[in-house]
Amino acid sequence: MKSKLFVPGSRPELFPKALASAADAISFDLEDAVAPDAKPRARGELQTLFASGAPRASGKTIIVRVNAYDTPWFADDLRAIVRTGVDLINLPKPDSAAQVRDVARAIARAEQEHGLTQPIRLLLNIETPKSLRIAHELAAADERVAGLQLGLADLFEPIGIAREDSVFVRHAMFAVRVAAAEAGVFAFDSSFADIADVEGFNAEARFSRDLGYIGKSCIHPSQIALANAVFRPTDEQIAHALKVVEAARDAQQRSVGAYVVDGKMIDPPFVARAEAIVAAARGLGLLPADSSARMGGTTTTNPELTP
Repeated sequence: MKSKLFVPGSRPELFPKALASAADAISFDLEDAVAPDAKPRARGELQTLFASGAPRASGKTIIVRVNAYDTPWFADDLRAIVRTGVDLINLPKPDSAAQVRDVARAIARAEQEHGLTQPIRLLLNIETPKSLRIAHELAAADERVAGLQLGLADLFEPIGIAREDSVFVRHAMFAVRVAAAEAGVFAFDSSFADIADVEGFNAEARFSRDLGYIGKSCIHPSQIALANAVFRPTDEQIAHALKVVEAARDAQQRSVGAYVVDGKMIDPPFVARAEAIVAAARGLGLLPADSSARMGGTTTTNPELTP
């Protein structure tokens, strides 16, 4: 899920274009992009869309951002969009682990009512000071939580923090990424509002990629290609990861405890990262499923560190 495109639920004329785009995921929005008086109509448009089967046929990850739990629209949102074809419900401004569990139970009831057998998971927005402080508690609250999504505009603007200052942005990114890692869920990056600032988007995306975020939100179709390019593993990364995976396999077979690949000492954290890169490359079709990891001649063991 390198790229995720936001689409207002009240704009059905945009649905086909979004589903045909190069975005890995589409996030249909019932929250900020939809005016209060348009929310019932937006729910109906999404129900019609899901009934058509087009979202599932697109092969994309389908997300719906509902309104926050404590709003008058949340319950109606949930009843309307717990349908076949939805992979993730994006919950804005979660306030506590108990609230996340309440939402998870409400989803389960709606799934049972509609006869759904594939559980819909939760993507939690970290976009308030409190949610940032308790991000790990939120991420670990329920097994339905698949990931945390950073929301920098909602986090910064109300309290006067400059969204343009990379120091503040990077601090928030790091905090959310570590919380997600502790809970064993993914982290997804925030949107970037200045559509014309390509270099700004790329710089922020590269930093989040280097932190281990899996992708970035897009508010305009022009940002999709940028996100896809940044979060795609490079050929060099893939080649090195293949070497590491093969070296780890050989070392395990020979009971070798430490070894060097391309001049770097390798231990379990590096192997886990390499395996993730190889899995991502295969998922993107950059490697065949049965591709050999043997790249030849660059793996050595360190006799001083061999048990």
